[in-house]
Amino acid sequence: MDELEFCRVLEIETTTLDLWVEERWIIPENHAAIAFGDVDVARGRLILDLVRNMGVNDAGVDIVVDLVDQLHTLREQMRLVMDAVRLQDFEVQQSLRRALDGM
Repeated sequence: MDELEFCRVLEIETTTLDLWVEERWIIPENHAAIAFGDVDVARGRLILDLVRNMGVNDAGVDIVVDLVDQLHTLREQMRLVMDAVRLQDFEVQQSLRRALDGM
């Protein structure tokens, strides 16, 4: 979706979107044509919820957005680790399970 449709969906002004992009809270999928997707809309809704409903200031939004990004990165890394474990022999998998159970 383009910038205007994104703003219409979230019921925000284009100046608000400009600020979000400048702060890198929202990063358009296609920088050349400025296109936004479902992930951007969900992120925009999170930002609105933080600001409007919870009273979080810009510095707080920075922190929350950064933490959400870190969480998504960690989830992807964990998925890769689990995929690597699944490729191991059964004995190696069992050994890893025992080691994790002992922690």
